[in-house]
Amino acid sequence: MRVLGIDIGGSGSRLALRESSTEPRDEREGPATRITAAGAAVDAVALAALRTAAEAWPTQIREVSAIGIGASGLGTLVADHAKLLTGLRDEARTLGFSASFAAEPTVVMAIDAVTAHLGALDGASGAIVALGTGAIALGGDGHALWHRVDGWGHLLGDRGGGAEIGMQGLRAALRAFDGIDPANTALLTAARARFGEPAAWPGLLYTRDDRAGVLASFAADVAALGAHDAVAHEILATAGADAARSAIAALVPGIAPRIALTGGIARSSIVTGSFADTVTALRPDVAQVSPAGDPLHGALLLAERAATGALEARPDYVWI
Repeated sequence: MRVLGIDIGGSGSRLALRESSTEPRDEREGPATRITAAGAAVDAVALAALRTAAEAWPTQIREVSAIGIGASGLGTLVADHAKLLTGLRDEARTLGFSASFAAEPTVVMAIDAVTAHLGALDGASGAIVALGTGAIALGGDGHALWHRVDGWGHLLGDRGGGAEIGMQGLRAALRAFDGIDPANTALLTAARARFGEPAAWPGLLYTRDDRAGVLASFAADVAALGAHDAVAHEILATAGADAARSAIAALVPGIAPRIALTGGIARSSIVTGSFADTVTALRPDVAQVSPAGDPLHGALLLAERAATGALEARPDYVWI
């Protein structure tokens, strides 16, 4: 079964074509994502990704059985999911998808947490926490049951994400600048190197549409200091513990006691160590596993399951 997977993130997109679940995928870079005050233009990027796929694989798309799309912002920035699905089907048909089957191509969309879940657990039941710029936990059985925790954005939540780590680092730096906590001087030095003098920080951050990304950029500095700076270490350890609590909360009845930690922030050994210790302390029965695959792998699984009827539509999570 030939399927197309599309992974749309906050800054770009990726495409992959796969002949079967046992074959390697053929991957391409997709169109860039433009961030505005309203967020990413998910619909425009998804349509452009279909056109990119048609240009990359003009012959192969004729035998594509299903198209799986995982997208950041799909649940919050798209007002009419049925309209978007119709538009994607129409565009796919116009481009020649599934033409060899003389049938309308199956198109399925999901929030990015669903494709991250499917990819990390290889379609199995359990929970994942994705720690990137933001943070979201998702429990699911891989077919019909999904339960989200967090993902509220950097102002209200995203506990353990890069923006939260960066913001806590900058707050600690400003406490040192104000003379309240001189122990934070290492963070102040790092913040000055990245952003300039503190007086400029409010103007740099408050006026930016991509404020979360700017905050998250400082997470790399916090992580670099974590091994020898107590304040940075505590910020990272707190992030790991917060992420663990979100993951455990996502393990509602009907979901296997299995957890995977994913995302760029998971590269910090302090975050992962705190995450593992917290899960073990709160839920010693839970198996902690390494991610089996990435969200693009999840988008391919999404397409395969939709094509075979092994996936159910769920408002706020999956649209078919």
